[in-house]
Amino acid sequence: MSKQHPGLKIIETWFEERAWEPFSYQREVWNNVLSGRNGLLNAPTGSGKTYALWIPILIRWINEHPETYRELTGNGLQLLWITPLRALAKDLEQALQTVVDELGIPWEVARRTGDVSAYKKRKMKQQMPEVLITTPESLHILLAQKGYPTYFEDLQAVVVDEWHELLGSKRGTQVELGLSRLKHLQKELQIWGISATIGNIDEALQVLLGADHNSDSSVIIKADVEKKLEVRSVLPDDVETFPWSGHLGTRLLPKVLPIIKKSHSTLIFCNTRSQSEVWFQQLLEAQPELAGSIALHHGSLDPKIRSWVETSLHEGALKAVVCTSSLDLGVDFTPVETVIQVGSPKGVARFLQRAGRSGHQPGATSRIHFVPTNALELFEAAALKTAAQNRTALESRDPILKPFDVLVQYLVTLGVSEGFHPGQIFSELKTTFAYQALSEKEWNWIMQFLTTGGKSLTRYDEYSKLVQEKGLYKVTDRKIKRRHRMSIGTITSDTMMKVKYMKGATLGHIEEWFITRLNPGDTFWFAGRAVELIRTKDMTAYVRRSNASKAIVPSWMGGRMSLSSNMSKLLRQKIHEAIEGTSKDIELTAIQPILKVQNDWSMLPDEDELVIEKTFSEEGCHLFFFPFEGRYVHEGMSALIAYRISQMTPITFSIAMNDYGFELLSDQDIPIEKALKQNLFSDKQLVEDIFSSLNDTEMARHRFRQICQISGLIFPGFPGQKKTGRHLQMSSGLFFDVFSEYEPDNLLLQQAYDEVLSHQLDEARLRRALKRIQSQKITLKNTKKFTPFAFPIMVDRLRERLTSEKLIDQVKRMQVELENEV
Repeated sequence: MSKQHPGLKIIETWFEERAWEPFSYQREVWNNVLSGRNGLLNAPTGSGKTYALWIPILIRWINEHPETYRELTGNGLQLLWITPLRALAKDLEQALQTVVDELGIPWEVARRTGDVSAYKKRKMKQQMPEVLITTPESLHILLAQKGYPTYFEDLQAVVVDEWHELLGSKRGTQVELGLSRLKHLQKELQIWGISATIGNIDEALQVLLGADHNSDSSVIIKADVEKKLEVRSVLPDDVETFPWSGHLGTRLLPKVLPIIKKSHSTLIFCNTRSQSEVWFQQLLEAQPELAGSIALHHGSLDPKIRSWVETSLHEGALKAVVCTSSLDLGVDFTPVETVIQVGSPKGVARFLQRAGRSGHQPGATSRIHFVPTNALELFEAAALKTAAQNRTALESRDPILKPFDVLVQYLVTLGVSEGFHPGQIFSELKTTFAYQALSEKEWNWIMQFLTTGGKSLTRYDEYSKLVQEKGLYKVTDRKIKRRHRMSIGTITSDTMMKVKYMKGATLGHIEEWFITRLNPGDTFWFAGRAVELIRTKDMTAYVRRSNASKAIVPSWMGGRMSLSSNMSKLLRQKIHEAIEGTSKDIELTAIQPILKVQNDWSMLPDEDELVIEKTFSEEGCHLFFFPFEGRYVHEGMSALIAYRISQMTPITFSIAMNDYGFELLSDQDIPIEKALKQNLFSDKQLVEDIFSSLNDTEMARHRFRQICQISGLIFPGFPGQKKTGRHLQMSSGLFFDVFSEYEPDNLLLQQAYDEVLSHQLDEARLRRALKRIQSQKITLKNTKKFTPFAFPIMVDRLRERLTSEKLIDQVKRMQVELENEV
């Protein structure tokens, strides 16, 4: 054994010196990597996934250089490790470097992400490290460099970490495109993915390895490690006085403080950045002695602040950190013993991912406490606990097919560097999962678009980006090159403004639309402190510290998540258990008083039933539907139902929705009885009716702005010279109007409409929901009062019309009135 595999012997000795024993699944991965196979590793968070893929790379190196592995330096890039998060990259760099240092292998482990200095990046061009950890965006920036093939001439393997997080996003498509190029440069390249929580594992492997992968040379390995998990719900003392809707969960703060005190270190996950800012302030107000030992972490804070928080967590210097999804992924914070989830994460996989941040090491127990923000979230608490304990109902991540904006950006990337032969790149694209169905007609359109600007932009030289030289298509314009390298990536958001002290540090970034609502002198919470706005200049909001006890809580667009399809199904199952009285869940026991009110005033919808409630008030006629299919599906379904009823009789609606149902409100009686007799929930002509019911042009226009940024039609500006959101919106709107009128077959324009259907309205899931409803019993209930299920939906509608303070007062008053009637 030692003569044939000296590397294995050395690694086993290294494990023994640390009193470690490799898991059987780790040895299985080692054997498959050493046998030359590609694959996907599926293992729980904190079970040693990193070592499963890192160790066999070292074993092979020692096997190939048994006498000199301690002496060879400057070996070129051997392993490329792709990760979705900068924080994860930094953590990995330390973990991987520690192993080679202890083994005496003179390898350099480095990372190339947006927060790495320009000096280190220039140094890499001269001599690549043996291991490079990078993000999808930084990989494409490498592909945009002159002479990039030399960077990868020694490359042996690629590992894509947290593949479930990338799959189903345009960042995942970037990975697919990058791998297609690397596979051409290195024919024997090994590719492995790592995923902790995903439902469609077989499809995930296909997307990772591409449409041309050989199933005989690939494998899926599922870890046989039993990860201990404790899930507990934090319950209100009196559920009848607990909020029925909205709120941030701070009513349960007194019950959260003992959990924090008992644990050495705790992560408190909030679903939005606004919620995290509020919780941080509330914790400090409730227990001032926590000052200095708790911190805040979310994606809008300055990288230096986030880095300090992460380092302090590693060192065990923080008692608690209030965070968002910015700490979701596999960063190893060993001191963290407990996780608190505030509000429903809306998905099983996300819940388990966050739970795994505690006890993040083999054999340790992960502990997570669920803190509901309103009474009905107790249903979700029970559903999540059951799913987590049984490890069931993990969500699938559907891959994106043919995102043309990402492809346009990629081709310009290749044109900026070495140029490309269209025939060769087209063949490579056909090997990817995303572009396997790309037609020659579509390919020819894209090439024409990049070389001439297409039908609409032919007269403008700046949109003729590619020039043919001796069969190669290149970008020769220096201005286009510079702009492109500055805007590589697929992460888009509303225009961000820097938040900076008048004299001092940068705190982070906030969306432009929020700052434009403020006046100089206004105070708002940011980065865990109250700051006063002094002035704005050059996309920077200058502030100073404030001692104000009250301040505006900033909000960010797109903060709300929608219930996953698996969670929807679990939710309906829990309601069924509540009806049958078979559940032993303490959450369902706690919510019984509210369920009794719902049943007395209307009814509890069983799994094979759809309940519709009809109620009259001073506002008019209210219809409440309860499909329990999530906010995004309800957005499309509510517009569809409203349109179909309006086709029967002239009528105008106001629409509101949440994850459990939706409301149609009209100032006249709504003929729902008549509509139900005419197959109201049919899935026939679904797409036509949806686009007739919604302002599809405006929805597509909004999606098109992101497509414009990714494809390079609009340029957001250089650092320090960022363009305003209004400027970008006007620019993308102009393109949208021109293409709509003169080039309706423009692929980027078509993509905008496709994304509205597939992503914003989730057309496939909406169709499945309609088919399910068609097979159910539909019950119409005429109610005299707004029921506990209807009340939260109505509050969502009021939220759009009232300020937060006025809304809270009105909701409290309405809830007291309802409680008195109970």
